[in-house]
Amino acid sequence: MAVAVLMAIIGAAAAVAAAAPAPALMLRRSAPLKELKPLRKLDSARFTKRSGVPEFGLLGLPGVYYTNVRLGSPSKQYSLQVDTGSDLMWVSCSSCTGCPATDDDGIPFDFYSPNSSSTSSNISCADDRCRDAIKEGHSVCRSSNSPTNQCGYEVAYAGAATSGYYVSDTIHFDTVMGNGSEQVASSSASVLFGCSISRSSYLQTDGIVGFGKNAPSVVLQLNSQGVSPKSFSHCLTSSEDGGGILVLGEIAEQGLEFTPLVSSQPRYNLNMEGISVNGENIQINPSLFTTSNTQGTFVDSGTSLSYLADGIFDPVINAIDNATPELRVFDQDGELCFIVPSRSKFSLLPNLTLHFEGGGQMRVGPENYLLRKGASSKGEKEDVLCIGFLRSKDLDGYQHITILGETIYSRYNLQVNSILGRVIMNFDSMLLNR
Repeated sequence: MAVAVLMAIIGAAAAVAAAAPAPALMLRRSAPLKELKPLRKLDSARFTKRSGVPEFGLLGLPGVYYTNVRLGSPSKQYSLQVDTGSDLMWVSCSSCTGCPATDDDGIPFDFYSPNSSSTSSNISCADDRCRDAIKEGHSVCRSSNSPTNQCGYEVAYAGAATSGYYVSDTIHFDTVMGNGSEQVASSSASVLFGCSISRSSYLQTDGIVGFGKNAPSVVLQLNSQGVSPKSFSHCLTSSEDGGGILVLGEIAEQGLEFTPLVSSQPRYNLNMEGISVNGENIQINPSLFTTSNTQGTFVDSGTSLSYLADGIFDPVINAIDNATPELRVFDQDGELCFIVPSRSKFSLLPNLTLHFEGGGQMRVGPENYLLRKGASSKGEKEDVLCIGFLRSKDLDGYQHITILGETIYSRYNLQVNSILGRVIMNFDSMLLNR
């Protein structure tokens, strides 16, 4: 994304920011929103479980948004995949065995060297932060009582894994000053993160930064030091190339709508109560929206597309089809698509509204649930638009779970506040033309 657009997003965030300064990270996309198949492949890998391998909260590979993070003293920049569905932050270390040296385009990865940073220190199993990570299943220790025993971790992925040990070092970030100011100041704090010495995956970044609900999430670490609230806000642009901003704090705007988080669930689960198309409620069995360990709804920026639970998918697709009598949905290579006159594009397709507990609503326009596959056989006069909703049962073990991926809430300011236990949703008109 061009620098001018990124600065415009920072300005938009600053214009509505809360009074307190808020650390901010720019978001970039590693895969464009053009083709369903590669995005579906990423999502499938993310939610594919491995049997017989210990899993520590992160199931599958994260999604396609990344940010540049500066670590150490002197600071060095690393590209980290952003994932709201996991808690651990880790980077590949200089002592990593078998780690890929470059990404698929031949661009070298950057490796973190603890010995090259004057502020780096190892974390022992006796450290309280390690003990907190153990409680959440994010660390491995042979003896938690030994002050010299290094705090380690193992993470299993779909067909890949990483392991290493925890270190503490300085993270550097920009801070949006708030009070309507567009000024951005440099700040820093000490955080615990993983130093990976073994890694096998097709992840195209130097590591991962998790913004989940549990320790050792960066959100919780910065909150414990008084650096930021126990909340974050992120807004994604709607362009195919993607991008956006993630602010560690809440953004104050008028017209906010919120819905409670389900505190008993490890992810950012919400109680969805219904779906309507052009204002007409879709007839769906209410029990299918009930939240439990095996069903419910959660939001996840690490998932590209959105997946509807068994019993919800068909009624929604049928309602979209019935709302477009002049267009017919058809199957193209396993994808549900429309052929639409290019001049009309999204105007002929209906708007959806997701209804949540407490009266919160997420209005989903066709630009949020359709992806342009290309031109039809008639050339540029017609577009092929494919529906970005897929069946949850295509994901192993998620048949009764609805997953709201990042395409559905691009152009939204989505705020998560773990202290108040709620998610705030607001359509961000400032990013409409970005």
